[in-house]
Amino acid sequence: MSHRIVLLLAVTCAVAVGNIYFPQAVAPLVATGLHVPPDAAATVVTATQAGYTAGMVLLVPLGDRLPHRPYLVALLALTGLALLAAGCAPALPALAAAGTLVGLSTVGAQIVGPLAAGLVAADRRGAVLGTLLSGSTGGMLLARTFGGTLGEWLGWRAPYLVASVLALILAAVLAFAVPTTPPSSRRPYPALLAAPLRLLRTEPELRRSCFYQATVFAGFSAVWTCLALLLTGPAYGLGAQAVGMIALVGAATMVCTPLAGRLVDRHGPDPVNLACLLGVLVSAVVLAVGARGGVLGLTSLTLGTLLLDVAMQSGMVANQVRVYALRADARSRLNTAYMTCAYLGGSTGSWLGTRVWGRAGWPGVCALVALLATLALARHLRHRAGRSGSGVSRTCDGSHGQVITSRGSAQ
Repeated sequence: MSHRIVLLLAVTCAVAVGNIYFPQAVAPLVATGLHVPPDAAATVVTATQAGYTAGMVLLVPLGDRLPHRPYLVALLALTGLALLAAGCAPALPALAAAGTLVGLSTVGAQIVGPLAAGLVAADRRGAVLGTLLSGSTGGMLLARTFGGTLGEWLGWRAPYLVASVLALILAAVLAFAVPTTPPSSRRPYPALLAAPLRLLRTEPELRRSCFYQATVFAGFSAVWTCLALLLTGPAYGLGAQAVGMIALVGAATMVCTPLAGRLVDRHGPDPVNLACLLGVLVSAVVLAVGARGGVLGLTSLTLGTLLLDVAMQSGMVANQVRVYALRADARSRLNTAYMTCAYLGGSTGSWLGTRVWGRAGWPGVCALVALLATLALARHLRHRAGRSGSGVSRTCDGSHGQVITSRGSAQ
């Protein structure tokens, strides 16, 4: 797979992920434009996110049943049409319904990952997945700016209509640019829906990767949920825009994730996971200094969130490389299981973060991050100890269906 195709797929990830986030910036404009209360306009954001969760469960597993190129093109085309319907919606109920369809169909980034993993050699998989994750990160970071700026300039409908044009153009380009790939499974749809749970039960390496990402993403979500409370509270007395400025520091992950991917290709996922989990622990210590306020505290918050972002995203690259290597015929179903666990971890982290904040403030939130990272680190060290005790290093290459031992023989 050429670098041109990799970049095109990264742009696809950016556009697909951006469709989830730009409605957050547009919601206040929707309230003004449709003459509804702000909390009612926020239901459009909720509907889009709910649709995305449903798409993860209902549509992503079909990536193993359908050829990737036409399926990805169809999803982007549906997203474009749903965005067009949202941009032309005459009232809030119609907009919320269209937003649900946008979220449901804009799961293209979760199809791109398995597609790319099957098109590149195993020794390039980490670098390619890191580049795709950079695209997703860029889409997440830029979408709010895109939506808010364009909406202020041309009204709330403009971001939806421009996003619709982008999705439809990408669908047309991908229809000719992406190589064809045969489906990896002929299982019926009900079996595909049940497969992620079965894979979680039968694949210990999938469970391990899910546990790492769920715990780290929970800490990540707890920090970002409570950061606004800290910055707008008495310790700093800043506005909500300060959170957005610190969030822009996360753009550094767009550079770091491809580097992490190359390290995974060179050394394997486990050493990168170890470094990332240690990075999360260090970030908790750095973030804790932020409770002091002032210039030192704000500097600590900036550096701590940067380290946390880099560690979380780099760990995701390592986990995805491990997961995609398990079963070449079930990468979309594996991805469904993995991403669902990650999002459940993030939701749980947000819930825990707000409750810890109410009892112990910012130091308690940082302690929660450290505790979650310690749990993942203990699981990782226990795995390494068990592997060393067996005297055999096992690496599964899903593309060949073999297990390679440290003695170099295929079993």
